[in-house]
Amino acid sequence: MTASPAPGSPGAPAATATYDDVWVTEAPPPSDDAPPGAPDGPRLVVRTTAVDDLPADASALIDRLPDSAALAWVRHGDGLVGWGEALRFETFGPGRFADADDKWRQVLALAEVQDEVGLPGSGLVAFGSFAFDDVSPGDEEEDPARASGVLVVPRVVLGRRGDRAWLTTVALVGDRSAPVGDELLSAYPVQPVTGPGRVALTDGAVGADDWPAVVAEGIARIQAGELEKVVLARDVVATTEHPVDTRHLLGRLASAYEACWTFSVDGMVGATPELLVRSEKGLVASRVLAGTIRRDHGGTTPDTQGDDADLLRAAQLARSSKDLEEHEFAVRSVAAALEPYCSSMNVPEVPFVLHLPNVMHLATDVTGVLAGQDAGAAARPSSLSLAAALHPSAAVCGTPTTAARDLIREIEGLDRARYAGPVGWVGADGDGEWGIALRSAEISPKNRRTIRLFAGCGIVSASDPAAELAESEAKLEPMRYALRTR
Repeated sequence: MTASPAPGSPGAPAATATYDDVWVTEAPPPSDDAPPGAPDGPRLVVRTTAVDDLPADASALIDRLPDSAALAWVRHGDGLVGWGEALRFETFGPGRFADADDKWRQVLALAEVQDEVGLPGSGLVAFGSFAFDDVSPGDEEEDPARASGVLVVPRVVLGRRGDRAWLTTVALVGDRSAPVGDELLSAYPVQPVTGPGRVALTDGAVGADDWPAVVAEGIARIQAGELEKVVLARDVVATTEHPVDTRHLLGRLASAYEACWTFSVDGMVGATPELLVRSEKGLVASRVLAGTIRRDHGGTTPDTQGDDADLLRAAQLARSSKDLEEHEFAVRSVAAALEPYCSSMNVPEVPFVLHLPNVMHLATDVTGVLAGQDAGAAARPSSLSLAAALHPSAAVCGTPTTAARDLIREIEGLDRARYAGPVGWVGADGDGEWGIALRSAEISPKNRRTIRLFAGCGIVSASDPAAELAESEAKLEPMRYALRTR
């Protein structure tokens, strides 16, 4: 389902109703058995049961998706996939995170949940995707349906963690026509996966020949002392012969990039190597990536790791003063954002080199213990509110944040939309996982034959425009690979 038109706009569905200024599609009528004076809002009945017939391979969850309207968050074969749409919240502008978090809490207060599994991701969950910036270069009057953030509660969720798997179904109280139980599963028959056919790639908002000049301007501003680092992005537009089937992209990404978090939420699809935040039972973690080198084979296809050339490149990356400087800015920004929420933290002094099929990154895993453990889960910040506090980090924006974001708005020439914004899921206890929408693409809601591929590079004083262009080409490779059929 594409984004719901804003109130009063042409084409707004009759089933759309206001819910404290956040739009909810398919909202049910008031429940007949709601007690007098009960809070108004959608009431959900959620059932989670264990399943034992899920194969233990990287694409098993994705293989169960019935159609291209897929929701996914998968790594090493574990994670969540969902389909159908029980509820949908759309939020706008600077308040997009707080509004979504508030509405999620209100839904939880009215939900009836029976969870036989009790693992992270079981029970009631919502998938989310949020814009990078508080404002968009697009014209909201021309495109009023374009939300800055979305939370989607699927009707069906299939999950796995280690050797345990589960199925969650969601029904709307008062929605008399909605199928439940086995009827709900049979309402979504699995359709054959289709490939995109021929794919043509063209320049996006700023052409490849012109983008180095944008990078050079960023370098000049840094050298003039306006800021220390800025992350600049570019896009490429793919036009496909057939409508893009999200499952085709997800299957290839999940198999080729197992170490990444393969995701799909509301048209944003990709395989991100960067975990913005994981919150689980009072513990938090964030994987910070900044500093990149292309692997020797060029990244045209997934390859084995550990050959002599790759080892030399990894050593080169680990000693690169330019990349170490870029990485230090990113780690410092994440640690500073998490510190107010934690009673203790661990910030490694030296990064490690993360090997991916197409590139290598300097990486640091920042971990912490949330404050207020004695007060219980209800007193802890939700994973969504933690993601809001961390976004945007220096890894996707720059340092200082305000100066970098202002420069991005001034010179980048690109509407990032939800590229480089938080993407992931939140559970009923507030825990969840949120990545940064990198190595990603946006499927057009108006034409599924059009898809925008994104890549960004961290720019510091020692950056070279030609080298940054080459790095952006390497970062575009995962989605180019996903669009191919072999």
